[in-house]
Amino acid sequence: MPLRKNIMNRRSLLGLAGAAALLLAGCTPGASTTSASTSTTGAPATIVGLSYIPDVQFSPAYLAVDKGLFTAAGATVTLRHHGSSESLFTALLAGDENFVVAGGDEMMQARAGGADLQAVSAYYGTYPVAVIVKDSSTIKTLADLKGKKIGVPGRYGETWYALQLALKTADLTEADVTIQEIGYTAQAAIAADKVDAVMGFTNSEAVALNRAGVPVRTLAVADNPPLVSISLITTTAYAKAHPAIVKAVATGLTGGLQAAVDDPAGAVTASVSRVATLTTDAAKADALAKVQASVKLIPVVSGKASGKLDAVQWAAMATFMKDKGLIATAVDPTAAMTNDYQS
Repeated sequence: MPLRKNIMNRRSLLGLAGAAALLLAGCTPGASTTSASTSTTGAPATIVGLSYIPDVQFSPAYLAVDKGLFTAAGATVTLRHHGSSESLFTALLAGDENFVVAGGDEMMQARAGGADLQAVSAYYGTYPVAVIVKDSSTIKTLADLKGKKIGVPGRYGETWYALQLALKTADLTEADVTIQEIGYTAQAAIAADKVDAVMGFTNSEAVALNRAGVPVRTLAVADNPPLVSISLITTTAYAKAHPAIVKAVATGLTGGLQAAVDDPAGAVTASVSRVATLTTDAAKADALAKVQASVKLIPVVSGKASGKLDAVQWAAMATFMKDKGLIATAVDPTAAMTNDYQS
């Protein structure tokens, strides 16, 4: 869930995270926190930032800590949750974090602004933002959005990027639709028919609406979206100075992703001690539904979670974001990402 001051953009993770946490877990944004469950080997802790308050969508990182996967790979990791008023990359660029789990597209925008950021491992392989409509809607394809009201949290972040892509895919422009800024009220806006569609996450808003008794469908914004979602990000300077740590953290996190794929219920269990709202069977059932939707987004190759980034997709993203004016200056995709730290 950038350098620009957008306080609400926490939700970028895992269908970011902000709206998802509010919808499914009833979380209330708070101050930055550090996980109490961390590996301890006596070495200085490596700080991995999680770009919102504790939520089950971060369960792969929780699992990597609880199962000792970071430690086994050679890193002593402390997880640090961001608060609602903290920008995505501020702590990382200030040296208060060594890594952050955040959107690759949002990182691309920050890098275009001069930030020394580099993605070193994948978290999601499938782009999670989609157009969400009621099951009963007459909108069957992206072209059907013409003349319709589309709700977005605001004109920023992954939902905004995805809307731009959806319009491009359908050969539409902003003038062909009515864009309504609704904040993080997607569930209420769709349920009350205040909009015809919302831009939201397949593993958060869509899950929440269906579980709340409002049947919805999702429309992919493109067959092969030229956008990259959640990734493990550090600075180029840190990666060059600490290559072994970068490889260890990437390896441990990928192991956590595999653990979530293998055991979604275990991912919920790992979240219980971190997420204060997971106290009822209903809350745990909602959390499990979110994890089950989230693991479908994890890149899996030959049956195993993979942290390898797709260089072709990153190049396509750089071109798309520049062409659509989402970044003001061109970004070299070969410098924005690397697979040098993959096992």
